Amino acid sequence: MSLLYNFGIQLYHLSILVASIFNKKASLMIKGRKGLLNNIKSQINKNDNIIWFHCASLGEFEQGRPLIENIKKKYPDKKILLTFFSPSAYEIRKNYSQADYIFYLPFDTKNNAKKFIKIVNPKIAIFVKYEYWFNYISELKKNNVPLFFTSSIFNKNKYFFKWYGSWSRKNLKKISGFFVQNQESKKLLESIGISNVVVSGDTRFDRVYKLSQNCERNLLIEKFVSDKRVFIAGSTWPPDDVLIVDLINSGFDNIKFIIAPHEINDNKIENLIKSLKPKTLKYSDANLQNIQYADVLIIDCIGILSKLYQYSSIAYIGGGFGVSIHNIQEPATFGNTIIFGTNYKGFQEAVDLVDLGGAFPVENSRQLISKTKKLLSDKKFLKTSSDICLNYIKKKTGATELILSKLEDINAFDF
Repeated sequence: MSLLYNFGIQLYHLSILVASIFNKKASLMIKGRKGLLNNIKSQINKNDNIIWFHCASLGEFEQGRPLIENIKKKYPDKKILLTFFSPSAYEIRKNYSQADYIFYLPFDTKNNAKKFIKIVNPKIAIFVKYEYWFNYISELKKNNVPLFFTSSIFNKNKYFFKWYGSWSRKNLKKISGFFVQNQESKKLLESIGISNVVVSGDTRFDRVYKLSQNCERNLLIEKFVSDKRVFIAGSTWPPDDVLIVDLINSGFDNIKFIIAPHEINDNKIENLIKSLKPKTLKYSDANLQNIQYADVLIIDCIGILSKLYQYSSIAYIGGGFGVSIHNIQEPATFGNTIIFGTNYKGFQEAVDLVDLGGAFPVENSRQLISKTKKLLSDKKFLKTSSDICLNYIKKKTGATELILSKLEDINAFDF
């Protein structure tokens, strides 16, 4: 099985190489890893006491961020090394001030894992949520480096719990401890003989709640909003845009719309603008004079979406007609009522909020229009669902403190 896994890694690397010819993201993945181990070796101070954090992408980074910042504050003598797998995350956070070293993660070959661990010599490793790179896991175990996973979540459909998952299960047992989001995850791990599990919740709740308490104002958006309600469509994909266009074109009075596509593509944005009946403006073209006359604002830049939810009452979150929905914690922490597509059950908070009545899945444009009209016409209904979302976030905070205290109980930072 080990041979098959390593063959798969090589095959994956080859596919990225081929894709890099015509795909920008794949190209960044290859360019960012060119001479990477030598680059890491040239920058690492061998005398540093390094805590290694790994995050697959931006979502995992936001989950890991509260723990990184708390450790950095409490243990300033330790050095934080942060790795990313995704180029989108690395390019956006490569200058993150709370990490001492930031790199791409070399592909998970045996040779790369061995060299990386030897160069970095981490005293402890913390992987956020998932990404089970088994050569790195094995190499950390060989070098007696404790490895913890935080904000992890498991379901019975994962390969660890299938008949063919014995090799993967064996490797999971090399991990020093899991901090999981829910009881189901704990029970599943215990069912395969893993007992070093703590139900801590999701550290991202701490991050988003902190953001809502210290959120920067955006004067341009405030000029756009004026005294009207705001419906925001965040992280939308083409299938989501179809529904959003139908919603906006169905005709609403005294409401403003903001659309923040998941991927910024000039041609797609221009086509989106052409399909909308109300006056539409791109954020990059906006100023204090023209923005007040627009009914729809399209965000054609990255990095500001999380701060826009403070201005909206209803948030549609994209991805629910693809692999899965994007982050709903950010709109929830600002008391947004949330709507999304049908593929949401991979996120516990989405399942919870649907059950509680703070979030609503829709199957098509007709349902989206109907639900939006209901929320806007019934102030009590909107207020109730809004309060449900906000109170849910507040009750879920505290994971960071719990994880940190558990790690301190086992002297994880005594080095």
